Amino acid sequence: MKRLHWVLLAMLLPGLALALEKGSTLEPWTLQDQFEKAHSLDDSTRVLLVARDMGGSKLVKAALAERPKGYLEARHALFLADISRMPALISRLFAVPAMRDYSYPVLLDRDAAIASRYASDEGKVLWVRLEQRRVLETRQLDSPVALRIALEQLQP
Repeated sequence: MKRLHWVLLAMLLPGLALALEKGSTLEPWTLQDQFEKAHSLDDSTRVLLVARDMGGSKLVKAALAERPKGYLEARHALFLADISRMPALISRLFAVPAMRDYSYPVLLDRDAAIASRYASDEGKVLWVRLEQRRVLETRQLDSPVALRIALEQLQP
C-alpha cells in the first residue's frame, strides 16, 4: 500500500506549480492570444502576469480598462490566462470572442501546460518581474488599483 502512495505521489509531482525563487530562470514558451497570434516569454519580457482563475482575469481586465492598445506591449509585459477549467464550448463560442474586444493580448493556456508552473492564490494575479527571463521579484496582487500602480511604474 505504501508503494502505491509513492507511485501516485511521483505521478502528481510534475504537475504541481513550482515556487518562483528570486534568481531562478524561467524556461521560454509560446502561446497564442485571443486572435491566434503567437507570443513568447523571451529575454525581452520584463513582467509576466498570470491569472489562474476567472477572479484574477477580471482583476486584470479592470486594471487595464481604458488603457490604450499596446499598453502591455510597451511595457514588455505578458498576460497569461489559464482557461483550462472553462468548458471548451463556452470558451470557443463566448469567452474568447468576447476577449477580442480587449485592448491587450490575452495569452490563452487552454490545457494549463504553462500556467500550472506558476502558483498563485485564487482571485489574485501573480506578478513576476524579469530580466533576461531571470526572476527579480514576485508578488500576488489582489486589486485592480495595485496592479495599475505597478504597471504605471514600468517605464515604456
